[in-house]
Amino acid sequence: MSGTEHSRRKAIIVGAGPVGCLSAISLAKMGWAVEIYEGRPDMRLPSSKAAAQQRSINLAMSARGIAAIEAIEPNAADRFLKAVIPMHGRMIHHVEGRQESQPYDRDGQCINSIGRSFLNEDLLTEALRIPNIRVFFRHKVSSIDFDGRIMSIHDLDAEKDIEVLFDFCVGSDGSYSIVRRQLMRVVRMDYQQEYIPHDYLELKMPAGPAVDIGGDPTYLLDPNHLHIWPRHTFMLIALPNKDKTFTCTLFAPTTEFDRLDADETIIKWFKTHFPDALLLIGEEALLYAFRNNPRSSLMSIKANPYHYKDRAILLGDAAHAMVPFYGQGLNCGLEDVRVLDILLRAEGVNPTDLVTGEDKRLAKALDRYTETRHDDLVSICELAMANYVEMRHDVVTPGYLFKKTIDNILYSLTSKAAGASSIMPALVRDPFPTSSPSGWIPQYTMVTFRPDISYSTVRRVAARQRRILDYTSWASAAVGVGMVGITAITIWRRFFNRG
Repeated sequence: MSGTEHSRRKAIIVGAGPVGCLSAISLAKMGWAVEIYEGRPDMRLPSSKAAAQQRSINLAMSARGIAAIEAIEPNAADRFLKAVIPMHGRMIHHVEGRQESQPYDRDGQCINSIGRSFLNEDLLTEALRIPNIRVFFRHKVSSIDFDGRIMSIHDLDAEKDIEVLFDFCVGSDGSYSIVRRQLMRVVRMDYQQEYIPHDYLELKMPAGPAVDIGGDPTYLLDPNHLHIWPRHTFMLIALPNKDKTFTCTLFAPTTEFDRLDADETIIKWFKTHFPDALLLIGEEALLYAFRNNPRSSLMSIKANPYHYKDRAILLGDAAHAMVPFYGQGLNCGLEDVRVLDILLRAEGVNPTDLVTGEDKRLAKALDRYTETRHDDLVSICELAMANYVEMRHDVVTPGYLFKKTIDNILYSLTSKAAGASSIMPALVRDPFPTSSPSGWIPQYTMVTFRPDISYSTVRRVAARQRRILDYTSWASAAVGVGMVGITAITIWRRFFNRG
């Protein structure tokens, strides 16, 4: 029986990750009958948790992701904020052992380390509280007939194929999306998939000993920083977990990994480049990780368009997989849901309307999504790629630190802080209410802490500010360090007075 024969139409979500679950909540609140199909087992089962341990177990949530969840389901956002570990800056680990803190924001804003499983399970549980949402695990999509609105699915438990009718399909099934592949059969989609010549490997830093007998374990590093060991062409990072451990990730060129083919070579390489981290991780644990943890590639995906008529749309990694160096992959995917939610409501899409043929309002909303969102998604993919160079190399160079100082001077002199509470009401009604930021705002602040500013606006403004920083650095070198502030303000005014 078709969804159009019921009092409410049916939306199918492919993928039960955080983006899929938040999409389901958004659509169910509008009145859709929602079904989620996930090829993997229920992530809440003990067997699923054991299998998930070989994946990164924590994520960096920033203001964009939190704002998206708060706009759709405020209670869930409140729970996440109580469960996160705030990271107020980068802690740079130099080869000789010296540590250097680089705060993320002058006003103390932070990014947040949160457990992947906690985030996903909580959103899934929240979704299942809504009566018009159903979830089917171990149901793998085989093919989709978008014009006929029929999805073919293989039930792995029953070992049989089934057909499901739908009115609207959301593909949130990750980088290797079956929905995207099926869309390519009916849409003239521009598609770009790029692997960078670097891989990554997950490592684990254990908890430290308790201070008192019988007490709780401790952190071996400051838990309120994202720790980075930048080594020019490669780097190690560490994010804190609630159990006092750190999840570490080694990023390096594929050729560098290929050389690490023996235990002695691995230990010697770590002693040379990451001696303090090796002491904390332990040689035995390091070698175990190299033997047993998967070495994974890094990929960037760009696509256009993201939708087909009124039938389907791609969200999250299915539409825009990106390298992880800005910590925006998840945040961007959750923001996709918020943007789509606003556009569907703005066009007056009503899932209880029994539409014969094409739903013109839904088609218009999806068309607006592709038209307005594409520049943003391309922008953050490119910003993420560029940030890898900053993290593994630039953060320890004198030129970067000098420009960062000027960046912060201009920020302090020209801009006021915009807290989440002041911009949140507008984010429920308008995808990006600040189209032309006033004053000077550092690129990292705009990307990470200003969900009211679109990624494409960030890239445009940041490019202009980068030119100013380059001129300021040159001019300041000429006139002397004591004149840096005056020089910076003078050049900033000249640039911005040009319009």
